[in-house]
Amino acid sequence: MAKSGILGSSIAKKYWMSLTGLFLISFLIVHLLGNLQLLDLSVEGQEKFNAYAKFMTTFPLIKIVSYLLYFSILFHAVDGIYLAMQNRKARPERYRSWKPNRNSIWASRNMGLLGTIILVFIVLHMSQFWYVMHWGEIGTDAQGNKNLAAVVIKTYQDGSAGMIMVLLYVLSMAAIAFHLWHGFASAFQTFGLNHKRYTPAIKKLGYAFSVIVPLLYAIIPVFILMAKN
Repeated sequence: MAKSGILGSSIAKKYWMSLTGLFLISFLIVHLLGNLQLLDLSVEGQEKFNAYAKFMTTFPLIKIVSYLLYFSILFHAVDGIYLAMQNRKARPERYRSWKPNRNSIWASRNMGLLGTIILVFIVLHMSQFWYVMHWGEIGTDAQGNKNLAAVVIKTYQDGSAGMIMVLLYVLSMAAIAFHLWHGFASAFQTFGLNHKRYTPAIKKLGYAFSVIVPLLYAIIPVFILMAKN
C-alpha cells in the first residue's frame, strides 16, 4: 500500500484528509439548509433564496471560509485520487484467492472512483451556479438581489437538458452517499475517537448522515423539475 500522498507523510495525510473531510461534512449541512429554500418556488421563496445567496457571497467572514473550503475540496479530492492510484500500483497483481468483499465494503475500496465523480460534479456545479452568481449576467429580483433562483429553476426545467442535469445531480448525490458511508466514521477514528462505547453510535450517525443528507439534496432538483408539470 502506498505510504504517502501529497503531504509525503502517511500520518499527516490521514489527519489532513480527515480534517478536510469533517470540514466538508459541516459545509454540506450549512449548504443544504440554504438550498432547501428552493422547495418554495413562490416569489417570496425565491427572494429568500436570493438573499441567502447574496449573504453567502458577500459577507466577509463567509468569503474567507469559502476560500478555505475551495482549498479543502481540491486537497481532499486530489490527494485522495493520488493515493488511490498509488495503492493500485502497489498491488499490480491480484491473487486468485483474494476476495476484497470479505474484508471491506465496496465504498471503502472505491473511494478514489467516488472522489473523482464528486470532483467532476463540483466543477460542473460551480460553473453553472457559483461562477454565474459572481460574474454572470443575470437579472435581479424585486429586492435588488441577483436572481440565482431563476437560474437554478431554468437549469432543471430546461426540457431534456434539464432532465439530464437532474439525473447527473442525483447520481452525484449517490456517489457522495457512498463516499460518506465509509468516510464519515473513518474521519472520527483517525482522531482517536474509536471506543467500544461511542464508535457504534458514530457509525450509526454516519450511516444516517450519508443517506439523509444526499437524499435531501437530490430531492431539490427533482422537485424543481416536477414543479414544471
